[in-house]
Amino acid sequence: MIQSAGSNGRGRQGPPDLAELFNKVITGRPLGKGIIGVAILVLVIWGAFSAFYTVQPEERAVVKRFGAVVGITDPGLHFKIPFGIDQVQRVATERVLKQEFGFRTQDTRAGGSTTYSSQQLEDESLMLTGDLNMIDVEWVVQYRIDDPIEFLYEMRESTRTLRDISESVMRRIVGNMLGSEVLTVGRVEIQQKAGGEIQEIMDGYNAGIRINTVEMQDVVPPPAVQPAFNEVNEARQERERTINEAQKRVNQEIPNAEGAALRAVAEAEGYATERVNRALGESTRFSAVLTEYLQAPEVTRSRLYLETINEVLPNIGQVLVVQDGQVSPLPLLDVNRRARNAGDDE
Repeated sequence: MIQSAGSNGRGRQGPPDLAELFNKVITGRPLGKGIIGVAILVLVIWGAFSAFYTVQPEERAVVKRFGAVVGITDPGLHFKIPFGIDQVQRVATERVLKQEFGFRTQDTRAGGSTTYSSQQLEDESLMLTGDLNMIDVEWVVQYRIDDPIEFLYEMRESTRTLRDISESVMRRIVGNMLGSEVLTVGRVEIQQKAGGEIQEIMDGYNAGIRINTVEMQDVVPPPAVQPAFNEVNEARQERERTINEAQKRVNQEIPNAEGAALRAVAEAEGYATERVNRALGESTRFSAVLTEYLQAPEVTRSRLYLETINEVLPNIGQVLVVQDGQVSPLPLLDVNRRARNAGDDE
Protein backbone atom coordinates (compact mmCIF):
# COMPACT_ATOMS: atom_id res chain seq x y z
CA MET A 1 0.00 0.00 0.00
CA ILE A 2 1.18 3.55 -0.74
CA GLN A 3 1.14 5.85 2.22
CA SER A 4 1.71 9.58 2.50
CA ALA A 5 2.30 11.62 5.69
CA GLY A 6 -0.41 14.04 6.72
CA SER A 7 -0.28 17.13 8.90
CA ASN A 8 -1.40 15.08 11.89
CA GLY A 9 1.29 12.50 11.32
CA ARG A 10 -1.07 9.62 10.53
CA GLY A 11 -0.83 7.69 7.22
CA ARG A 12 -3.62 7.96 4.57
CA GLN A 13 -4.73 4.89 2.61
CA GLY A 14 -4.55 5.31 -1.20
CA PRO A 15 -6.45 3.47 -3.96
CA PRO A 16 -6.43 -0.33 -3.59
CA ASP A 17 -4.02 -2.38 -5.63
CA LEU A 18 -6.09 -4.41 -8.12
CA ALA A 19 -3.55 -7.22 -8.24
CA GLU A 20 -3.65 -7.54 -4.47
CA LEU A 21 -7.46 -7.52 -4.48
CA PHE A 22 -7.47 -10.24 -7.10
CA ASN A 23 -5.09 -12.35 -5.01
CA LYS A 24 -7.37 -11.93 -1.99
CA VAL A 25 -10.33 -13.15 -3.99
CA ILE A 26 -8.36 -16.16 -5.23
CA THR A 27 -6.96 -17.09 -1.85
CA GLY A 28 -10.24 -16.47 -0.02
CA ARG A 29 -8.89 -13.75 2.25
CA PRO A 30 -11.36 -11.11 3.44
CA LEU A 31 -11.75 -8.05 1.25
CA GLY A 32 -11.41 -4.59 2.51
CA LYS A 33 -13.71 -1.64 2.19
CA GLY A 34 -11.93 -0.50 -1.00
CA ILE A 35 -13.10 -3.39 -3.12
CA ILE A 36 -16.66 -2.91 -1.94
CA GLY A 37 -16.50 0.72 -2.97
CA VAL A 38 -15.13 -0.23 -6.38
CA ALA A 39 -17.95 -2.75 -6.84
CA ILE A 40 -20.55 -0.18 -5.89
CA LEU A 41 -18.99 2.30 -8.28
CA VAL A 42 -19.05 -0.24 -11.11
CA LEU A 43 -22.72 -1.00 -10.38
CA VAL A 44 -23.58 2.69 -10.38
CA ILE A 45 -21.81 3.26 -13.70
CA TRP A 46 -23.44 0.17 -15.23
CA GLY A 47 -26.86 1.25 -14.00
CA ALA A 48 -26.36 4.78 -15.32
CA PHE A 49 -25.38 3.54 -18.76
CA SER A 50 -28.09 0.86 -18.93
CA ALA A 51 -30.89 3.14 -17.74
CA PHE A 52 -31.09 5.13 -20.97
CA TYR A 53 -31.48 4.09 -24.59
CA THR A 54 -31.94 5.88 -27.91
CA VAL A 55 -34.42 5.04 -30.65
CA GLN A 56 -33.53 6.19 -34.17
CA PRO A 57 -36.09 8.10 -36.33
CA GLU A 58 -36.85 5.07 -38.51
CA GLU A 59 -37.27 2.71 -35.55
CA ARG A 60 -39.70 1.81 -32.82
CA ALA A 61 -38.55 0.09 -29.61
CA VAL A 62 -40.41 -2.72 -27.86
CA VAL A 63 -39.75 -2.67 -24.09
CA LYS A 64 -39.96 -5.93 -22.11
CA ARG A 65 -39.88 -6.20 -18.31
CA PHE A 66 -38.98 -9.62 -16.99
CA GLY A 67 -39.83 -10.99 -20.44
CA ALA A 68 -43.29 -9.42 -20.69
CA VAL A 69 -43.97 -6.59 -23.18
CA VAL A 70 -44.82 -3.36 -21.36
CA GLY A 71 -44.95 -0.89 -24.27
CA ILE A 72 -43.60 0.62 -27.46
CA THR A 73 -41.51 3.77 -27.48
CA ASP A 74 -41.11 6.31 -30.27
CA PRO A 75 -37.84 7.80 -31.58
CA GLY A 76 -35.79 9.72 -29.08
CA LEU A 77 -33.99 9.27 -25.74
CA HIS A 78 -35.85 7.13 -23.17
CA PHE A 79 -35.38 5.77 -19.66
CA LYS A 80 -35.69 2.12 -18.61
CA ILE A 81 -35.07 0.13 -15.48
CA PRO A 82 -31.40 -0.84 -15.55
CA PHE A 83 -29.52 -4.04 -14.69
CA GLY A 84 -31.32 -6.03 -17.40
CA ILE A 85 -34.74 -5.74 -15.81
CA ASP A 86 -36.05 -3.84 -18.85
CA GLN A 87 -34.94 -5.10 -22.24
CA VAL A 88 -35.32 -3.20 -25.49
CA GLN A 89 -35.76 -4.60 -29.00
CA ARG A 90 -35.56 -2.08 -31.82
CA VAL A 91 -37.61 -2.63 -35.00
CA ALA A 92 -37.20 -0.58 -38.20
CA THR A 93 -40.87 0.25 -38.75
CA GLU A 94 -40.33 3.21 -41.12
CA ARG A 95 -37.90 1.47 -43.43
CA VAL A 96 -39.18 -0.11 -46.64
CA LEU A 97 -37.81 -3.63 -46.82
CA LYS A 98 -37.86 -5.96 -49.78
CA GLN A 99 -37.56 -9.60 -50.73
CA GLU A 100 -36.25 -10.57 -54.14
CA PHE A 101 -37.31 -13.67 -56.05
CA GLY A 102 -35.33 -15.10 -58.95
CA PHE A 103 -32.41 -12.68 -58.56
CA ARG A 104 -30.31 -11.00 -55.88
CA THR A 105 -29.08 -7.42 -55.74
CA GLN A 106 -25.34 -7.51 -55.19
CA ASP A 107 -24.41 -3.85 -54.91
CA THR A 108 -25.93 -0.40 -55.43
CA ARG A 109 -23.45 2.35 -56.17
CA ALA A 110 -23.89 6.00 -55.32
CA GLY A 111 -24.25 6.87 -59.01
CA GLY A 112 -27.48 4.87 -59.23
CA SER A 113 -26.12 1.80 -61.05
CA THR A 114 -27.04 -1.55 -59.57
CA THR A 115 -25.22 -4.83 -60.01
CA TYR A 116 -26.91 -8.19 -59.63
CA SER A 117 -25.59 -11.55 -58.67
CA SER A 118 -24.94 -14.01 -61.50
CA GLN A 119 -26.34 -16.84 -59.42
CA GLN A 120 -29.07 -18.80 -61.16
CA LEU A 121 -32.19 -19.08 -59.00
CA GLU A 122 -34.46 -21.02 -61.31
CA ASP A 123 -36.00 -22.91 -58.41
CA GLU A 124 -37.63 -19.60 -57.40
CA SER A 125 -38.42 -18.09 -60.78
CA LEU A 126 -39.45 -20.95 -63.09
CA MET A 127 -43.25 -21.32 -63.16
CA LEU A 128 -45.82 -23.29 -65.14
CA THR A 129 -48.61 -21.26 -66.75
CA GLY A 130 -52.19 -22.29 -67.40
CA ASP A 131 -51.41 -23.36 -71.00
CA LEU A 132 -48.50 -25.57 -69.81
CA ASN A 133 -45.73 -23.16 -70.80
CA MET A 134 -42.64 -22.49 -68.69
CA ILE A 135 -42.05 -18.85 -67.73
CA ASP A 136 -39.09 -17.32 -65.88
CA VAL A 137 -40.64 -14.72 -63.54
CA GLU A 138 -38.57 -12.40 -61.36
CA TRP A 139 -40.34 -10.14 -58.88
CA VAL A 140 -39.85 -8.03 -55.75
CA VAL A 141 -42.09 -7.74 -52.70
CA GLN A 142 -41.67 -4.44 -50.84
CA TYR A 143 -43.09 -4.34 -47.33
CA ARG A 144 -42.96 -2.46 -44.05
CA ILE A 145 -43.26 -3.59 -40.42
CA ASP A 146 -46.61 -2.19 -39.33
CA ASP A 147 -46.88 -3.61 -35.77
CA PRO A 148 -43.58 -4.35 -33.98
CA ILE A 149 -45.19 -6.51 -31.26
CA GLU A 150 -47.00 -8.74 -33.74
CA PHE A 151 -43.89 -8.91 -35.93
CA LEU A 152 -41.69 -10.06 -33.04
CA TYR A 153 -43.95 -12.31 -31.00
CA GLU A 154 -47.06 -13.44 -32.91
CA MET A 155 -45.19 -15.90 -35.13
CA ARG A 156 -41.72 -17.24 -35.67
CA GLU A 157 -39.66 -16.14 -38.67
CA SER A 158 -42.14 -13.65 -40.07
CA THR A 159 -39.92 -12.73 -43.00
CA ARG A 160 -39.44 -16.37 -43.94
CA THR A 161 -43.19 -16.88 -43.79
CA LEU A 162 -43.69 -13.83 -45.99
CA ARG A 163 -41.27 -15.27 -48.53
CA ASP A 164 -42.98 -18.65 -48.65
CA ILE A 165 -46.44 -17.07 -48.97
CA SER A 166 -45.28 -14.69 -51.72
CA GLU A 167 -43.85 -17.52 -53.79
CA SER A 168 -46.95 -19.66 -53.28
CA VAL A 169 -49.36 -16.86 -54.28
CA MET A 170 -47.33 -15.87 -57.34
CA ARG A 171 -47.12 -19.46 -58.59
CA ARG A 172 -50.87 -19.92 -58.20
CA ILE A 173 -51.76 -16.68 -60.01
CA VAL A 174 -49.36 -17.36 -62.89
CA GLY A 175 -50.61 -20.95 -63.09
CA ASN A 176 -54.15 -19.71 -63.68
CA MET A 177 -53.19 -17.46 -66.63
CA LEU A 178 -52.02 -18.01 -70.18
CA GLY A 179 -48.34 -17.65 -70.91
CA SER A 180 -48.97 -14.91 -73.49
CA GLU A 181 -50.92 -12.89 -70.91
CA VAL A 182 -48.15 -13.21 -68.33
CA LEU A 183 -45.56 -12.04 -70.86
CA THR A 184 -47.58 -9.11 -72.23
CA VAL A 185 -50.76 -7.53 -70.86
CA GLY A 186 -51.24 -9.43 -67.60
CA ARG A 187 -48.40 -8.00 -65.53
CA VAL A 188 -50.38 -5.21 -63.86
CA GLU A 189 -53.21 -7.57 -62.99
CA ILE A 190 -50.78 -10.12 -61.53
CA GLN A 191 -49.07 -7.48 -59.37
CA GLN A 192 -52.36 -6.18 -57.98
CA LYS A 193 -53.81 -9.61 -57.26
CA ALA A 194 -50.58 -10.89 -55.68
CA GLY A 195 -50.25 -7.86 -53.40
CA GLY A 196 -53.84 -8.15 -52.19
CA GLU A 197 -53.73 -11.89 -51.53
CA ILE A 198 -50.36 -11.76 -49.74
CA GLN A 199 -51.64 -8.98 -47.49
CA GLU A 200 -54.82 -10.91 -46.71
CA ILE A 201 -52.88 -14.03 -45.70
CA MET A 202 -50.38 -12.09 -43.57
CA ASP A 203 -53.24 -10.31 -41.79
CA GLY A 204 -54.74 -13.70 -41.00
CA TYR A 205 -51.47 -14.69 -39.32
CA ASN A 206 -51.22 -11.35 -37.42
CA ALA A 207 -47.69 -10.99 -38.73
CA GLY A 208 -47.58 -7.20 -38.34
CA ILE A 209 -46.39 -6.72 -41.94
CA ARG A 210 -47.85 -4.27 -44.43
CA ILE A 211 -47.28 -4.98 -48.15
CA ASN A 212 -46.40 -1.84 -50.10
CA THR A 213 -46.02 -3.15 -53.64
CA VAL A 214 -45.40 -6.30 -55.64
CA GLU A 215 -43.34 -5.47 -58.73
CA MET A 216 -42.53 -7.91 -61.52
CA GLN A 217 -39.08 -7.46 -63.00
CA ASP A 218 -37.99 -9.67 -65.92
CA VAL A 219 -40.66 -12.00 -67.30
CA VAL A 220 -39.10 -14.10 -70.07
CA PRO A 221 -39.26 -17.67 -71.33
CA PRO A 222 -36.47 -20.02 -70.23
CA PRO A 223 -33.27 -19.96 -72.35
CA ALA A 224 -33.98 -23.46 -73.71
CA VAL A 225 -37.15 -22.32 -75.48
CA GLN A 226 -36.06 -18.77 -76.31
CA PRO A 227 -35.65 -19.37 -80.12
CA ALA A 228 -39.08 -20.96 -80.41
CA PHE A 229 -40.57 -18.17 -78.35
CA ASN A 230 -39.01 -15.56 -80.64
CA GLU A 231 -40.59 -17.26 -83.65
CA VAL A 232 -43.96 -17.27 -81.93
CA ASN A 233 -43.55 -13.61 -81.13
CA GLU A 234 -42.72 -12.81 -84.74
CA ALA A 235 -45.79 -14.71 -85.92
CA ARG A 236 -47.93 -12.90 -83.36
CA GLN A 237 -46.56 -9.54 -84.46
CA GLU A 238 -47.24 -10.42 -88.09
CA ARG A 239 -50.80 -11.33 -87.16
CA GLU A 240 -51.23 -8.04 -85.33
CA ARG A 241 -49.85 -6.16 -88.33
CA THR A 242 -52.29 -7.92 -90.68
CA ILE A 243 -55.19 -7.18 -88.33
CA ASN A 244 -54.16 -3.53 -88.14
CA GLU A 245 -53.96 -3.26 -91.93
CA ALA A 246 -57.38 -4.87 -92.28
CA GLN A 247 -58.79 -2.51 -89.70
CA LYS A 248 -57.26 0.42 -91.57
CA ARG A 249 -58.91 -0.78 -94.79
CA VAL A 250 -62.22 -1.13 -92.97
CA ASN A 251 -61.89 2.39 -91.59
CA GLN A 252 -61.35 3.66 -95.12
CA GLU A 253 -64.02 1.66 -96.97
CA ILE A 254 -66.88 2.03 -94.52
CA PRO A 255 -66.88 5.87 -94.62
CA ASN A 256 -66.68 5.75 -98.43
CA ALA A 257 -69.61 3.36 -98.61
CA GLU A 258 -71.60 5.44 -96.14
CA GLY A 259 -70.86 8.57 -98.18
CA ALA A 260 -71.95 6.88 -101.42
CA ALA A 261 -75.14 5.69 -99.73
CA LEU A 262 -75.91 9.15 -98.43
CA ARG A 263 -75.23 10.62 -101.88
CA ALA A 264 -77.55 8.09 -103.56
CA VAL A 265 -80.26 8.80 -101.01
CA ALA A 266 -79.87 12.53 -101.54
CA GLU A 267 -80.03 12.13 -105.33
CA ALA A 268 -83.14 9.96 -105.01
CA GLU A 269 -84.78 12.48 -102.72
CA GLY A 270 -83.91 15.29 -105.16
CA TYR A 271 -85.29 13.32 -108.10
CA ALA A 272 -88.48 12.55 -106.16
CA THR A 273 -88.87 16.22 -105.28
CA GLU A 274 -88.32 17.18 -108.93
CA ARG A 275 -90.89 14.68 -110.20
CA VAL A 276 -93.44 15.76 -107.64
CA ASN A 277 -92.93 19.42 -108.47
CA ARG A 278 -93.12 18.70 -112.19
CA ALA A 279 -96.28 16.70 -111.74
CA LEU A 280 -97.76 19.48 -109.66
CA GLY A 281 -96.83 22.01 -112.38
CA GLU A 282 -98.28 19.85 -115.16
CA SER A 283 -101.48 19.30 -113.20
CA THR A 284 -101.74 23.06 -112.59
CA ARG A 285 -101.11 23.72 -116.30
CA PHE A 286 -103.69 21.12 -117.29
CA SER A 287 -106.24 22.68 -114.97
CA ALA A 288 -105.57 26.08 -116.53
CA VAL A 289 -105.95 24.68 -120.07
CA LEU A 290 -109.14 22.92 -119.04
CA THR A 291 -110.54 26.17 -117.75
CA GLU A 292 -109.77 27.89 -121.07
CA TYR A 293 -111.14 24.96 -123.02
CA LEU A 294 -114.43 25.11 -121.22
CA GLN A 295 -114.70 28.79 -122.09
CA ALA A 296 -113.81 28.41 -125.84
CA PRO A 297 -113.59 24.76 -126.91
CA GLU A 298 -113.01 25.25 -130.65
CA VAL A 299 -110.32 27.87 -130.28
CA THR A 300 -108.56 25.97 -127.54
CA ARG A 301 -108.67 22.72 -129.52
CA SER A 302 -107.17 24.37 -132.60
CA ARG A 303 -104.45 26.05 -130.55
CA LEU A 304 -103.52 22.76 -128.88
CA TYR A 305 -103.43 20.99 -132.25
CA LEU A 306 -101.16 23.59 -133.76
CA GLU A 307 -98.85 23.65 -130.75
CA THR A 308 -98.57 19.88 -130.85
CA ILE A 309 -97.80 19.88 -134.59
CA ASN A 310 -95.19 22.58 -134.01
CA GLU A 311 -93.49 20.40 -131.39
CA VAL A 312 -93.73 17.11 -133.31
CA LEU A 313 -92.93 17.97 -136.93
CA PRO A 314 -89.36 19.27 -136.37
CA ASN A 315 -88.45 15.90 -134.89
CA ILE A 316 -89.96 13.82 -137.74
CA GLY A 317 -87.32 14.53 -140.35
CA GLN A 318 -87.98 14.18 -144.13
CA VAL A 319 -91.32 12.69 -145.18
CA LEU A 320 -91.43 10.96 -148.62
CA VAL A 321 -94.58 9.99 -150.45
CA VAL A 322 -94.03 7.33 -153.13
CA GLN A 323 -96.64 7.00 -155.90
CA ASP A 324 -97.03 3.79 -157.84
CA GLY A 325 -95.40 3.97 -161.23
CA GLN A 326 -93.12 6.86 -160.33
CA VAL A 327 -89.36 6.44 -160.33
CA SER A 328 -88.37 9.14 -157.92
CA PRO A 329 -90.30 9.95 -154.77
CA LEU A 330 -92.01 13.28 -154.42
CA PRO A 331 -90.85 15.37 -151.49
CA LEU A 332 -93.78 16.25 -149.31
CA LEU A 333 -93.78 18.20 -146.13
CA ASP A 334 -90.04 18.65 -146.29
CA VAL A 335 -90.05 20.59 -143.06
CA ASN A 336 -86.27 20.47 -142.73
CA ARG A 337 -85.60 22.12 -146.11
CA ARG A 338 -85.08 25.54 -144.60
CA ALA A 339 -82.63 24.20 -142.02
CA ARG A 340 -80.79 22.19 -144.70
CA ASN A 341 -80.56 25.17 -147.02
CA ALA A 342 -79.26 27.31 -144.18
CA GLY A 343 -76.56 24.71 -143.53
CA ASP A 344 -75.56 24.63 -147.19
CA ASP A 345 -75.27 28.41 -147.28
CA GLU A 346 -72.90 28.33 -144.39
